[in-house]
Amino acid sequence: MRHRLALTALALATAVTAGMAAPATAAAPDPVRQGLETLVHDDHAPGALASVRDGSGHVRSYTTGVGDRDTQAKVPRDGQVRIGSVTKTFTAVVVLQLVGEGRIGLDDTVEKHLPGLVRGKDIDGNNITVRQLLQHTSGLPDYEQDVTGDILERRYISPRDALDIALKHTALFEPGEKDKWGYSSTNYLLAGLIVERVTGRPFAEEVHRRVIQKIGLRHTYFPAPGETVIRERHPQGYRQEPGAGPRNVTAIDPSASWAAGAIVSTNSDLSTFFSALLGGRLLNQPELDAMRTTVQMRENDPDHNAGLGIITMPLPCADAQGRKRVAWAHSGTIPGYGTWSAATDDGRAASATMTLEISTNQAVEHLQKTVASALCR
Repeated sequence: MRHRLALTALALATAVTAGMAAPATAAAPDPVRQGLETLVHDDHAPGALASVRDGSGHVRSYTTGVGDRDTQAKVPRDGQVRIGSVTKTFTAVVVLQLVGEGRIGLDDTVEKHLPGLVRGKDIDGNNITVRQLLQHTSGLPDYEQDVTGDILERRYISPRDALDIALKHTALFEPGEKDKWGYSSTNYLLAGLIVERVTGRPFAEEVHRRVIQKIGLRHTYFPAPGETVIRERHPQGYRQEPGAGPRNVTAIDPSASWAAGAIVSTNSDLSTFFSALLGGRLLNQPELDAMRTTVQMRENDPDHNAGLGIITMPLPCADAQGRKRVAWAHSGTIPGYGTWSAATDDGRAASATMTLEISTNQAVEHLQKTVASALCR
Protein backbone atom coordinates (compact mmCIF):
# COMPACT_ATOMS: atom_id res chain seq x y z
CA MET A 1 0.00 0.00 0.00
CA ARG A 2 2.61 2.55 1.10
CA HIS A 3 0.52 5.66 0.38
CA ARG A 4 2.71 7.75 2.67
CA LEU A 5 5.60 8.11 0.21
CA ALA A 6 3.53 9.89 -2.43
CA LEU A 7 1.96 12.34 0.01
CA THR A 8 5.27 12.99 1.78
CA ALA A 9 6.92 13.68 -1.54
CA LEU A 10 4.11 16.08 -2.39
CA ALA A 11 5.09 18.14 0.62
CA LEU A 12 8.72 18.07 -0.49
CA ALA A 13 8.20 18.81 -4.17
CA THR A 14 8.26 22.61 -4.21
CA ALA A 15 11.63 22.67 -5.94
CA VAL A 16 10.31 20.37 -8.65
CA THR A 17 7.40 22.57 -9.64
CA ALA A 18 9.41 25.76 -9.30
CA GLY A 19 12.10 24.46 -11.61
CA MET A 20 9.92 23.23 -14.47
CA ALA A 21 10.21 24.58 -17.95
CA ALA A 22 7.65 27.00 -19.33
CA PRO A 23 4.51 25.54 -20.95
CA ALA A 24 5.19 23.85 -24.27
CA THR A 25 4.47 25.66 -27.51
CA ALA A 26 2.86 23.97 -30.50
CA ALA A 27 6.27 23.22 -31.98
CA ALA A 28 7.73 21.77 -28.77
CA PRO A 29 7.59 18.12 -27.69
CA ASP A 30 4.48 17.12 -25.77
CA PRO A 31 5.43 17.44 -22.05
CA VAL A 32 2.89 14.82 -20.97
CA ARG A 33 4.35 12.21 -23.29
CA GLN A 34 7.84 13.23 -22.21
CA GLY A 35 6.80 12.80 -18.59
CA LEU A 36 5.47 9.30 -19.15
CA GLU A 37 8.63 8.31 -21.02
CA THR A 38 10.69 9.55 -18.06
CA LEU A 39 8.69 7.29 -15.73
CA VAL A 40 9.53 4.31 -17.95
CA HIS A 41 13.15 5.12 -18.80
CA ASP A 42 14.38 6.74 -15.57
CA ASP A 43 12.09 5.21 -12.95
CA HIS A 44 11.91 1.75 -14.56
CA ALA A 45 8.14 1.47 -14.66
CA PRO A 46 7.13 -1.13 -17.27
CA GLY A 47 4.41 1.22 -18.50
CA ALA A 48 2.72 4.55 -17.87
CA LEU A 49 -0.54 6.14 -18.91
CA ALA A 50 -2.28 9.49 -18.53
CA SER A 51 -5.42 11.42 -19.35
CA VAL A 52 -5.79 15.18 -19.76
CA ARG A 53 -9.11 17.03 -19.74
CA ASP A 54 -9.20 20.62 -20.97
CA GLY A 55 -11.54 23.36 -19.79
CA SER A 56 -14.07 22.46 -22.49
CA GLY A 57 -14.25 18.83 -21.44
CA HIS A 58 -12.19 17.40 -24.28
CA VAL A 59 -10.06 14.45 -23.16
CA ARG A 60 -6.77 13.18 -24.54
CA SER A 61 -5.19 9.91 -23.42
CA TYR A 62 -1.55 8.80 -23.54
CA THR A 63 0.36 5.55 -23.07
CA THR A 64 3.96 4.45 -23.20
CA GLY A 65 5.97 1.34 -22.32
CA VAL A 66 4.44 -2.13 -22.13
CA GLY A 67 1.31 -3.31 -20.37
CA ASP A 68 2.65 -6.79 -19.70
CA ARG A 69 6.34 -7.61 -19.31
CA ASP A 70 5.81 -11.25 -20.21
CA THR A 71 3.80 -10.83 -23.41
CA GLN A 72 5.06 -7.33 -24.34
CA ALA A 73 1.45 -6.32 -24.92
CA LYS A 74 0.85 -2.60 -25.25
CA VAL A 75 -0.49 -0.51 -22.38
CA PRO A 76 -4.25 -0.30 -23.02
CA ARG A 77 -5.34 3.26 -23.66
CA ASP A 78 -7.12 4.58 -20.55
CA GLY A 79 -6.94 1.17 -18.89
CA GLN A 80 -8.18 0.54 -15.37
CA VAL A 81 -5.66 0.88 -12.52
CA ARG A 82 -5.71 0.69 -8.75
CA ILE A 83 -5.66 4.31 -7.57
CA GLY A 84 -4.51 3.81 -3.96
CA SER A 85 -4.95 6.88 -1.78
CA VAL A 86 -6.70 8.93 -4.44
CA THR A 87 -9.61 6.95 -2.94
CA LYS A 88 -9.37 9.33 0.03
CA THR A 89 -10.76 12.18 -2.07
CA PHE A 90 -13.84 10.07 -2.88
CA THR A 91 -14.25 9.29 0.81
CA ALA A 92 -13.96 12.93 1.81
CA VAL A 93 -16.64 13.85 -0.74
CA VAL A 94 -19.09 11.32 0.72
CA VAL A 95 -18.47 12.58 4.27
CA LEU A 96 -18.90 16.20 3.19
CA GLN A 97 -22.14 15.38 1.39
CA LEU A 98 -23.44 14.00 4.69
CA VAL A 99 -22.22 17.18 6.38
CA GLY A 100 -24.30 19.17 3.89
CA GLU A 101 -27.32 17.02 4.73
CA GLY A 102 -26.89 17.78 8.43
CA ARG A 103 -26.18 14.14 9.31
CA ILE A 104 -22.52 14.66 10.26
CA GLY A 105 -20.81 17.73 11.72
CA LEU A 106 -17.19 18.40 10.90
CA ASP A 107 -16.63 19.22 14.56
CA ASP A 108 -18.47 16.11 15.77
CA THR A 109 -16.24 13.81 17.77
CA VAL A 110 -15.48 10.34 16.50
CA GLU A 111 -16.96 9.13 19.77
CA LYS A 112 -20.37 10.56 18.85
CA HIS A 113 -20.65 8.30 15.81
CA LEU A 114 -18.47 5.34 16.87
CA PRO A 115 -18.93 5.16 20.66
CA GLY A 116 -16.27 3.20 22.50
CA LEU A 117 -14.45 2.12 19.35
CA VAL A 118 -11.38 4.36 19.24
CA ARG A 119 -9.21 3.71 22.28
CA GLY A 120 -5.46 3.16 22.38
CA LYS A 121 -2.13 4.49 23.60
CA ASP A 122 -2.81 8.21 24.09
CA ILE A 123 -5.81 7.76 21.77
CA ASP A 124 -9.41 8.60 22.65
CA GLY A 125 -12.24 9.10 20.18
CA ASN A 126 -13.71 11.76 22.47
CA ASN A 127 -10.81 14.06 21.53
CA ILE A 128 -10.78 13.56 17.76
CA THR A 129 -13.11 15.34 15.32
CA VAL A 130 -14.32 14.39 11.87
CA ARG A 131 -12.49 17.42 10.44
CA GLN A 132 -9.23 16.19 11.96
CA LEU A 133 -9.73 12.78 10.35
CA LEU A 134 -10.17 14.26 6.88
CA GLN A 135 -7.26 16.69 7.32
CA HIS A 136 -4.78 14.29 8.94
CA THR A 137 -4.50 16.39 12.08
CA SER A 138 -5.86 13.72 14.45
CA GLY A 139 -2.47 12.30 15.44
CA LEU A 140 -3.74 8.77 14.79
CA PRO A 141 -0.97 6.27 13.97
CA ASP A 142 -0.87 4.65 10.54
CA TYR A 143 -1.30 0.92 9.95
CA GLU A 144 -0.28 0.67 6.28
CA GLN A 145 3.18 -0.87 6.69
CA ASP A 146 1.67 -3.56 8.90
CA VAL A 147 -0.68 -4.87 6.20
CA THR A 148 1.38 -4.73 2.99
CA GLY A 149 2.13 -8.45 3.27
CA ASP A 150 -1.56 -9.25 3.72
CA ILE A 151 -2.45 -7.25 0.62
CA LEU A 152 0.18 -9.02 -1.47
CA GLU A 153 -0.81 -12.45 -0.17
CA ARG A 154 -4.49 -11.72 -0.94
CA ARG A 155 -5.68 -12.02 2.62
CA TYR A 156 -8.96 -10.29 3.41
CA ILE A 157 -8.74 -7.79 6.28
CA SER A 158 -11.92 -6.11 7.45
CA PRO A 159 -11.94 -2.39 8.32
CA ARG A 160 -12.36 -3.25 11.99
CA ASP A 161 -9.37 -5.61 11.87
CA ALA A 162 -7.27 -2.93 10.17
CA LEU A 163 -8.33 -0.45 12.84
CA ASP A 164 -7.30 -2.86 15.60
CA ILE A 165 -3.85 -3.09 13.98
CA ALA A 166 -3.55 0.70 13.92
CA LEU A 167 -4.62 1.10 17.54
CA LYS A 168 -1.73 -1.08 18.73
CA HIS A 169 0.53 1.89 17.95
CA THR A 170 0.97 5.06 20.00
CA ALA A 171 -0.55 8.36 18.89
CA LEU A 172 1.72 10.58 16.81
CA PHE A 173 0.64 13.78 18.57
CA GLU A 174 -2.32 15.33 20.38
CA PRO A 175 -5.38 15.79 18.14
CA GLY A 176 -5.32 19.27 16.64
CA GLU A 177 -1.92 20.10 18.13
CA LYS A 178 -0.60 23.35 16.69
CA ASP A 179 1.62 23.00 13.61
CA LYS A 180 1.28 19.21 13.62
CA TRP A 181 0.25 17.21 10.56
CA GLY A 182 0.63 13.47 10.08
CA TYR A 183 -0.58 11.45 7.11
CA SER A 184 -2.41 8.33 8.27
CA SER A 185 -4.76 5.98 6.43
CA THR A 186 -6.33 5.19 9.80
CA ASN A 187 -8.15 8.52 9.56
CA TYR A 188 -9.99 7.37 6.46
CA LEU A 189 -10.82 3.94 7.85
CA LEU A 190 -12.71 5.77 10.57
CA ALA A 191 -14.31 8.14 8.07
CA GLY A 192 -15.63 5.13 6.17
CA LEU A 193 -16.96 3.52 9.35
CA ILE A 194 -18.71 6.78 10.28
CA VAL A 195 -20.39 6.85 6.85
CA GLU A 196 -21.67 3.32 7.40
CA ARG A 197 -22.93 4.10 10.90
CA VAL A 198 -24.73 7.28 9.78
CA THR A 199 -26.29 5.90 6.59
CA GLY A 200 -26.86 2.31 7.64
CA ARG A 201 -25.50 1.22 4.25
CA PRO A 202 -22.20 -0.35 3.10
CA PHE A 203 -19.58 2.27 2.40
CA ALA A 204 -18.97 0.97 -1.14
CA GLU A 205 -22.66 1.46 -1.97
CA GLU A 206 -22.57 5.05 -0.75
CA VAL A 207 -19.50 5.82 -2.87
CA HIS A 208 -21.19 4.31 -5.91
CA ARG A 209 -24.50 6.10 -5.40
CA ARG A 210 -23.19 9.47 -4.29
CA VAL A 211 -20.14 9.84 -6.55
CA ILE A 212 -19.59 7.22 -9.24
CA GLN A 213 -23.19 7.01 -10.46
CA LYS A 214 -23.95 10.69 -9.89
CA ILE A 215 -21.32 11.97 -12.35
CA GLY A 216 -21.31 8.98 -14.68
CA LEU A 217 -17.91 7.41 -14.02
CA ARG A 218 -18.18 4.37 -16.27
CA HIS A 219 -14.99 2.54 -15.32
CA THR A 220 -14.68 3.23 -11.58
CA TYR A 221 -15.68 0.82 -8.84
CA PHE A 222 -15.07 -0.21 -5.27
CA PRO A 223 -13.88 -3.86 -5.22
CA ALA A 224 -16.12 -6.38 -3.48
CA PRO A 225 -14.75 -8.15 -0.38
CA GLY A 226 -12.21 -10.73 -1.54
CA GLU A 227 -12.14 -9.44 -5.13
CA THR A 228 -8.55 -9.67 -6.33
CA VAL A 229 -8.72 -9.13 -10.11
CA ILE A 230 -9.24 -5.90 -12.03
CA ARG A 231 -12.50 -6.18 -13.98
CA GLU A 232 -11.79 -4.43 -17.29
CA ARG A 233 -8.82 -4.06 -19.61
CA HIS A 234 -5.79 -2.90 -17.65
CA PRO A 235 -2.01 -2.85 -17.64
CA GLN A 236 -0.32 -5.28 -15.30
CA GLY A 237 1.00 -3.75 -12.08
CA TYR A 238 4.45 -4.46 -10.66
CA ARG A 239 6.46 -4.16 -7.47
CA GLN A 240 10.25 -3.91 -7.37
CA GLU A 241 11.63 -6.70 -5.20
CA PRO A 242 15.06 -6.29 -3.54
CA GLY A 243 17.75 -8.01 -5.58
CA ALA A 244 15.31 -9.09 -8.29
CA GLY A 245 13.28 -7.71 -11.15
CA PRO A 246 9.76 -6.31 -10.93
CA ARG A 247 7.19 -8.77 -9.61
CA ASN A 248 3.71 -8.86 -11.09
CA VAL A 249 1.32 -7.93 -8.25
CA THR A 250 -1.77 -7.06 -10.29
CA ALA A 251 -3.96 -9.56 -8.43
CA ILE A 252 -4.00 -8.44 -4.80
CA ASP A 253 -6.63 -8.07 -2.09
CA PRO A 254 -6.95 -4.32 -1.38
CA SER A 255 -9.45 -4.83 1.44
CA ALA A 256 -7.05 -3.52 4.09
CA SER A 257 -6.94 -0.22 2.19
CA TRP A 258 -10.76 0.06 2.10
CA ALA A 259 -11.96 3.69 2.37
CA ALA A 260 -8.32 4.81 2.39
CA GLY A 261 -7.19 3.26 -0.87
CA ALA A 262 -9.13 0.40 -2.53
CA ILE A 263 -10.85 2.00 -5.56
CA VAL A 264 -10.13 0.96 -9.17
CA SER A 265 -10.56 3.61 -11.87
CA THR A 266 -9.14 5.02 -15.11
CA ASN A 267 -7.21 8.21 -15.61
CA SER A 268 -10.03 9.74 -17.68
CA ASP A 269 -12.57 8.92 -14.95
CA LEU A 270 -10.28 10.50 -12.36
CA SER A 271 -9.95 13.64 -14.46
CA THR A 272 -13.75 13.78 -14.75
CA PHE A 273 -14.08 13.29 -11.00
CA PHE A 274 -11.66 16.06 -10.03
CA SER A 275 -13.11 18.45 -12.59
CA ALA A 276 -16.66 17.75 -11.35
CA LEU A 277 -15.57 18.17 -7.74
CA LEU A 278 -14.00 21.58 -8.22
CA GLY A 279 -16.86 22.58 -10.51
CA GLY A 280 -19.40 22.14 -7.73
CA ARG A 281 -21.19 19.09 -9.12
CA LEU A 282 -20.57 16.94 -6.05
CA LEU A 283 -20.60 19.37 -3.13
CA ASN A 284 -22.53 22.50 -2.25
CA GLN A 285 -20.45 25.65 -1.87
CA PRO A 286 -20.16 25.59 1.96
CA GLU A 287 -18.81 22.04 1.91
CA LEU A 288 -16.51 22.75 -1.04
CA ASP A 289 -15.18 25.78 0.83
CA ALA A 290 -14.58 23.60 3.89
CA MET A 291 -12.75 21.06 1.75
CA ARG A 292 -10.48 23.79 0.40
CA THR A 293 -9.70 25.28 3.81
CA THR A 294 -6.15 24.15 4.43
CA VAL A 295 -3.45 23.66 7.03
CA GLN A 296 0.26 23.65 6.33
CA MET A 297 1.71 20.18 5.90
CA ARG A 298 5.34 21.03 6.45
CA GLU A 299 7.23 23.86 8.08
CA ASN A 300 8.81 26.36 5.66
CA ASP A 301 6.73 25.02 2.75
CA PRO A 302 3.77 27.38 2.28
CA ASP A 303 2.95 26.05 -1.20
CA HIS A 304 1.72 22.62 -0.13
CA ASN A 305 -1.25 22.60 2.19
CA ALA A 306 -3.79 19.96 3.17
CA GLY A 307 -7.50 20.47 2.85
CA LEU A 308 -10.11 17.78 3.48
CA GLY A 309 -9.17 14.96 1.13
CA ILE A 310 -7.28 17.23 -1.27
CA ILE A 311 -3.95 19.05 -1.23
CA THR A 312 -2.73 22.19 -2.95
CA MET A 313 -0.19 21.71 -5.72
CA PRO A 314 1.59 24.81 -7.10
CA LEU A 315 1.97 24.94 -10.88
CA PRO A 316 4.96 26.33 -12.80
CA CYS A 317 2.79 28.68 -14.85
CA ALA A 318 0.79 31.86 -14.22
CA ASP A 319 -2.73 32.92 -15.11
CA ALA A 320 -3.61 35.82 -17.43
CA GLN A 321 -3.02 38.28 -14.61
CA GLY A 322 0.42 36.86 -13.87
CA ARG A 323 -0.62 35.17 -10.63
CA LYS A 324 0.78 31.81 -9.60
CA ARG A 325 -1.59 29.01 -10.56
CA VAL A 326 -2.55 26.29 -8.10
CA ALA A 327 -4.12 22.89 -8.62
CA TRP A 328 -5.94 20.68 -6.12
CA ALA A 329 -4.56 17.19 -6.03
CA HIS A 330 -4.17 13.82 -4.42
CA SER A 331 -1.74 10.99 -5.03
CA GLY A 332 -1.89 7.28 -4.38
CA THR A 333 0.46 4.31 -4.10
CA ILE A 334 -0.62 0.69 -3.81
CA PRO A 335 1.21 -2.50 -4.83
CA GLY A 336 1.39 -2.40 -8.63
CA TYR A 337 0.58 1.24 -9.31
CA GLY A 338 1.32 4.87 -8.50
CA THR A 339 -1.13 7.62 -9.48
CA TRP A 340 -1.32 11.41 -9.33
CA SER A 341 -4.54 13.31 -10.06
CA ALA A 342 -5.26 17.04 -9.99
CA ALA A 343 -7.53 19.77 -11.34
CA THR A 344 -7.67 23.55 -11.50
CA ASP A 345 -10.61 25.86 -10.81
CA ASP A 346 -11.17 26.47 -14.54
CA GLY A 347 -12.07 22.82 -15.17
CA ARG A 348 -8.74 21.51 -16.41
CA ALA A 349 -7.80 18.14 -14.96
CA ALA A 350 -5.12 15.53 -15.45
CA SER A 351 -4.20 12.15 -14.05
CA ALA A 352 -1.16 9.94 -14.62
CA THR A 353 -0.25 6.42 -13.49
CA MET A 354 2.94 4.39 -13.52
CA THR A 355 2.59 0.60 -13.44
CA LEU A 356 5.16 0.15 -10.72
CA GLU A 357 4.58 0.71 -7.03
CA ILE A 358 6.25 4.01 -6.17
CA SER A 359 9.37 3.45 -4.10
CA THR A 360 11.45 6.61 -4.67
CA ASN A 361 10.87 10.33 -4.26
CA GLN A 362 12.28 10.79 -7.76
CA ALA A 363 9.40 8.78 -9.24
CA VAL A 364 6.88 10.82 -7.26
CA GLU A 365 8.43 14.03 -8.52
CA HIS A 366 8.31 12.81 -12.12
CA LEU A 367 4.68 11.77 -11.75
CA GLN A 368 3.73 15.13 -10.27
CA LYS A 369 5.67 16.98 -12.95
CA THR A 370 3.79 15.09 -15.66
CA VAL A 371 0.43 16.15 -14.24
CA ALA A 372 1.54 19.74 -13.60
CA SER A 373 2.84 20.04 -17.17
CA ALA A 374 -0.52 18.87 -18.49
CA LEU A 375 -2.39 21.48 -16.44
CA CYS A 376 -0.09 24.26 -17.71
CA ARG A 377 -0.48 23.52 -21.40
